[in-house]
Amino acid sequence: MSFDFKRAIKKEVNVGLNEQKIRYGAGSVLLLISVFLGNIALLLIGIVLVATGFTRWCPVYSGLNRTTVDPNEPAKACCGHDHSHGH
Repeated sequence: MSFDFKRAIKKEVNVGLNEQKIRYGAGSVLLLISVFLGNIALLLIGIVLVATGFTRWCPVYSGLNRTTVDPNEPAKACCGHDHSHGH
């Protein structure tokens, strides 16, 4: 498995909804811990996890041509709600 730097900068949704929730949770916990410990490394990792969860794009996954998106998961809009019902 090789890392493709050109593909890594191509922004595409490659973080699934379940992993998005995990990234939000883990990132939030790391951010909270970093505040109490004053640990910059935990702060940066927490920011990256929350940001990649929010955008649903991970450049490392892109570079490795990996995705955790389930083709059967519902389409999600920008605000996190399913707007496909046609109202």
